[in-house]
Amino acid sequence: MSDMQKTLQEEVTLSGIGLHTGKEVKLTIKPAKENTGFVFVRTDLEGHPQVEADVNYVVATERGTTLEKLGVKINTCEHLLAALVGCDIDNAILEMNASEPPILDGSSKFFVEAIESVGVVEQTVAREYLVVKEVLSYSDPATGSEITIIPSDTYEVTTMVDFGTKVLGTQNATLKNISEFKEEISSARTFSFLHELEMLLDHGLIKGGDISNAIVYVDKDLTPETTEKLKTAFGKDHVSIRPNGILDNLTLNFPNEAARHKLLDVIGDLALCGVKIKGKIIANKPGHFVNTQFAKKLNRQWKLQRKKNVPDFDLNKEPVFDINGIMRLMPHRYPFLLIDKVLELSDTHVVGLKNVTFNEPFFVGHFPKEPVMPGVLQVEALAQTGGILVLASVPDPENYSTYFIKIDKVKFKRKVIPGDTLVFKIELITPIRRGIVHMQGYGYVGDTVAVEAELMAQVAKNKID
Repeated sequence: MSDMQKTLQEEVTLSGIGLHTGKEVKLTIKPAKENTGFVFVRTDLEGHPQVEADVNYVVATERGTTLEKLGVKINTCEHLLAALVGCDIDNAILEMNASEPPILDGSSKFFVEAIESVGVVEQTVAREYLVVKEVLSYSDPATGSEITIIPSDTYEVTTMVDFGTKVLGTQNATLKNISEFKEEISSARTFSFLHELEMLLDHGLIKGGDISNAIVYVDKDLTPETTEKLKTAFGKDHVSIRPNGILDNLTLNFPNEAARHKLLDVIGDLALCGVKIKGKIIANKPGHFVNTQFAKKLNRQWKLQRKKNVPDFDLNKEPVFDINGIMRLMPHRYPFLLIDKVLELSDTHVVGLKNVTFNEPFFVGHFPKEPVMPGVLQVEALAQTGGILVLASVPDPENYSTYFIKIDKVKFKRKVIPGDTLVFKIELITPIRRGIVHMQGYGYVGDTVAVEAELMAQVAKNKID
């Protein structure tokens, strides 16, 4: 799967009725530029106000997820957001002339088909990911709901549902890869228990209901009074119960359709955390409240990850250059060669590593009773890593050297001591022009920034005697 952001190739429009508002609505899904995310636009309101699909705007989770920004509401957004994630889209404008997207058949199926009808296009900016490196959980003691995420190279979701009813029982559903969303999850429809449906009808909370857009599990006796209520609500002459305990309004798409729809809801709600996820979700009795509370936790984790800007590296993978490869590029030699290996290298960035040992010669005199790596040598190590970025791009690196012109905005944020592994990440601030290299460098110990600096250097050809 591509690591570049994606959007729709062209806009597409769907119309229908909102489940809870009962209002006719026209939804137009439009392409959006890189780093836009998902943005709702209320075209029926003055000024066409926008509401970003951001978990910090969640104001209600009863019977669906509701967003609100500056008094502007978006109701029941999860099915549409799940479709966008399931179609591998990063950026889209979602224009609506009402507060709630059309419920359609109660699943994400028709949203997915609409998106596929216009196609998806790759954009020019790389995706960012929330890379899960430790187990995170959220639980709601009141309901027994719990969501956990564990490290994984892909986005996986497993849901387990148990509502304590015989008619539904216990169900599980699993999505191993988001590419399977269309076939395995998108057509799973929303569902309700009869006692819930009756309560919602009594309180006027399901105005756009249609007997074809929700599975109804009959968990109580279907009395003549309830039967008449359902016939009136759905405009039907006849209502009865199938042998599997659901109303005869529809046939199940999957035996575990309820668990699959809960998985769909999880994907839609977690889209509100604002970033693609690399991790395995395990959700036990999920609901919109626990989903969105967990999305808030992931959103905070993402903001922390971005703030630290920690590169996602594997210390055990085959290096791009080992020490011998580095010495073929660089003129430096022990004890002044301060890079042990290069983990990543592209046209615009490089990641290098130094294992800091007690045998370093500078520890003999630099606070011998409490050895600390000198800050100037940390900056020198950053510069050497940047030199690799430059010299790897020329055919005869042995004939060139890089010299400092400027060091700016240097910060030291923690001590570097024996036993630490320093990981350096250098990125070009501007393209290399006329031998001038302008770089931003960070040095990390674990997930903490130890040193950062803005560096400028001149690449010069060595004088030949």
